[in-house]
Amino acid sequence: MLVELFAVMAPVLAGAGLGFVWVRRGHPYPIEFVTRLVFNIGTPSLVLASLAGASIDAHTFGRTMLATALVISLMGVAAFAMARLLRRDWRVILAPMMYPNTGNMGLPVVFYAFGSAGFAYGITVMVTVSLFQFTIGAMLSSQGNPLKTLVKTPTVYAILISMTLLLTDTALPAWIANTVDLMSGFTVPLMLITLGVSLASIQVKSLRSGLGFTLLRIPLAAGTAWAVAGLLGLPPLAQSILVLQMCMPVAVFNYLFAQRAQREPAYVASLVFCSTLLALFYLPALLALMM
Repeated sequence: MLVELFAVMAPVLAGAGLGFVWVRRGHPYPIEFVTRLVFNIGTPSLVLASLAGASIDAHTFGRTMLATALVISLMGVAAFAMARLLRRDWRVILAPMMYPNTGNMGLPVVFYAFGSAGFAYGITVMVTVSLFQFTIGAMLSSQGNPLKTLVKTPTVYAILISMTLLLTDTALPAWIANTVDLMSGFTVPLMLITLGVSLASIQVKSLRSGLGFTLLRIPLAAGTAWAVAGLLGLPPLAQSILVLQMCMPVAVFNYLFAQRAQREPAYVASLVFCSTLLALFYLPALLALMM
């Protein structure tokens, strides 16, 4: 499992490393343009490409989605205490607390650990986190009218379309599926390179803070997810996957939202980097307890 886990996280570290080296060598990098490209084209395509072909029954989808929504909400409440403890603005801490990397990192780990039987639960958690992140997250990161920002967020519509396709067991036409699959290909690499660009300017103090944040967040997320799943009576497999997904490192999208809103993006980048690095150590231990 350790080998597979490293294989999942190695591209994350490599992508960020490319951005880091690129800036350190003095090359220009248009962060604002790349961020807009990822949000408006890449991310909606990635959501459709990832979710449109999944097979999940409505009952499984509904219960797991409710459990995930409750965990996200409780982590949001806990963010206020975390912000005071770390002496940071709650608006900076809120998104990293609520939105782990359930997609390009969480789904492969779920598949390697639990196979196709657990993959549907992993997909459901990802859909729910994405729905929260690109509605509430988009509104909080906006600098103007939040409702106007929400209406203009293409990923929201991509999520709604994907959910409709999932629940009605409908497939995208082949030409659309091929198009969004092609367009989604640049999204994750550009996110990771942009993360590395920001990491090139962070200070050691931010790294220490990032490590502290991760060590506080992971036990809290695991305990909250376990308690909520037990309260709602989720099957043991669903409970394990909910815990695993909510303990994933801080999602790279949180950095892009911070970059767009200009709310300490370098600090958020350190949270993404440190949590991803520490995941090499805590995820195998967590899997050993659940499997």
